[in-house]
Amino acid sequence: MSPVRRCSRTACGRPAVATLTYVYADSTAVLGPLATYAEPHCYDLCAEHSERLTAPRGWEVVRLAHGSAPSRPSGDDLEALANAVREAARPQERAAQAGGARGADPMEVARRGHLRVLRSPDS
Repeated sequence: MSPVRRCSRTACGRPAVATLTYVYADSTAVLGPLATYAEPHCYDLCAEHSERLTAPRGWEVVRLAHGSAPSRPSGDDLEALANAVREAARPQERAAQAGGARGADPMEVARRGHLRVLRSPDS
């Protein structure tokens, strides 16, 4: 048996590139990238049959993007991530610089992110 999945259409032996799923409750046919494994209620289609796909009258066809290669983060994505990391570190810096000048809770001993270490009422 060949490890390549084939098109589900009758008499078509071409390799599958997309998976078709019907959502009966919404009267929608969803055509997306080839699923990682074959499922009983989905249909694998070759490039030609996926392009020519039509749905029954009154149904909608939703075509999800076919990304053959995983998308790589752009420079803007990486910069946004770096800014988010810097911003997450700032509240700790401000709390250390303020040193309680902002009227901090006297029971609070330390803070790490959203967590607080509180002094025991006995101390």
